[in-house]
Amino acid sequence: MNTLEKKQITFARRRARVRAKINGTAERPRLSVFKSHRYIYAQLIDDDKGRTLAAADSRRADGKKPVERAKEVGLEIAKKAKAAKIVKVVFDRGGYPFAGKIKVVAEAAREGGLQF
Repeated sequence: MNTLEKKQITFARRRARVRAKINGTAERPRLSVFKSHRYIYAQLIDDDKGRTLAAADSRRADGKKPVERAKEVGLEIAKKAKAAKIVKVVFDRGGYPFAGKIKVVAEAAREGGLQF
């Protein structure tokens, strides 16, 4: 087993461990954050019905620094949540450490009015 395979397995275990502890409902959906190499995505998910209630991403924000794009995603998901009359959420960091862009998304969502 090479180093890349070990990293992938470790990440998958961490993601599963985080995911096993949290569950989103219609009243309090899960705010899931995914980070690719280029973009960052956020979704509000009702796990009981298996539906995405709102989504935001950084694909349209060109020419900005990644941290600025992450802040825009957090503010946008908070705005969409308010439009859907959602105030309380459960934050799912998706196996990523709560630092950097993930933390910025969370802080911006709190700034936008979400509670978690």
